[in-house]
Amino acid sequence: MQDLKERPKTAAAKTRSARVLQLLELIARQDGPASVQEITEQSGLPKATAYRICAMLEADGFLRREMGGRGLVAGPRLLALAHTLLGGSSHAAARHAILASAARRIGETCNLTVPDGSEMIYLDRVESEWPLRLQLPTGTRVPLHCTASGKLFLSSLGPAALKPLLASLALQRRTENTITDVESLRTALDQIRETGIGTDNEEFLEGMVAVAVPVTDSAGRLFATLAVHAPVVRMSIEQARAHVPVLREAAAQLAALSEA
Repeated sequence: MQDLKERPKTAAAKTRSARVLQLLELIARQDGPASVQEITEQSGLPKATAYRICAMLEADGFLRREMGGRGLVAGPRLLALAHTLLGGSSHAAARHAILASAARRIGETCNLTVPDGSEMIYLDRVESEWPLRLQLPTGTRVPLHCTASGKLFLSSLGPAALKPLLASLALQRRTENTITDVESLRTALDQIRETGIGTDNEEFLEGMVAVAVPVTDSAGRLFATLAVHAPVVRMSIEQARAHVPVLREAAAQLAALSEA
C-alpha cells in the first residue's frame, strides 16, 4: 500500500522536473531575452506554472533578468553547468585530440572557447611546440571586443541580444589596434558576419594575431569558437587566414562530436 501511495508523488515530481528542464532548454535556444509571456506561449505551460518555475530558476541563479528587464536569459549557474558538461564529458579526450590535430597541422597554438556573459572562456587548448609562445591556459577569460573569438561570438548575435551587450562592454584599450568605439566595432562585426571569420590583428595583445571560426549546433548557432593564434614574428594576419580551412574542418568535427 505504501508503494501505491508514493507513486503519484513520484510521477508528479518527475513531471515537474521535466517541465523545468524543458523550460531551461527553451530559454537556452532563444537568440535573445525571452519574456515569461513568450515562455508561456512557446512551452504550452499554464501561465501560473511558467511564472512560478521562472521565479524559482531566477532565484537559484539558473536564469537571470537581462539589463532593463527585457526578459530572461541563461544565468551564471546554467552557464557554469554547460561549461562543466563541455569540459568534463566523456567526449573530452576526443575533443582534445581534434584540437591537437589542428594545432599540429598548423604548427601553432589552437584553442576552444565558449561565451560567458561579457567574456570568452578558454575551454581547451593545445600549445605549439615553439619555445616562444603566449601563455593563456585553460580557464583564462578574455574580453569580447578585442579577440578573434569574442568578436566572432558578437557577430553571431541577433540585434535584440547584441544591442544591450554592446552597451554593457567597457571597450577597454589593450593595444594601439584595439577598437574602442561602438560604431567601429559594429562595422568590424558586419565584416566578420560576412566572412564567418573572427580576426584579432594585435588588438588584444601587442605582437599577437589570431583568427577564429565558429563551432555550431545542428541549427547552425554558434556555441563555441575554434581559434589559432601566434606571435607576429612567426605569423601575419594574412598567413593566419590561410589556416581557416584547417580550422573549419576541425570545427565541423567538434560540432559532430557534440551531437554524438
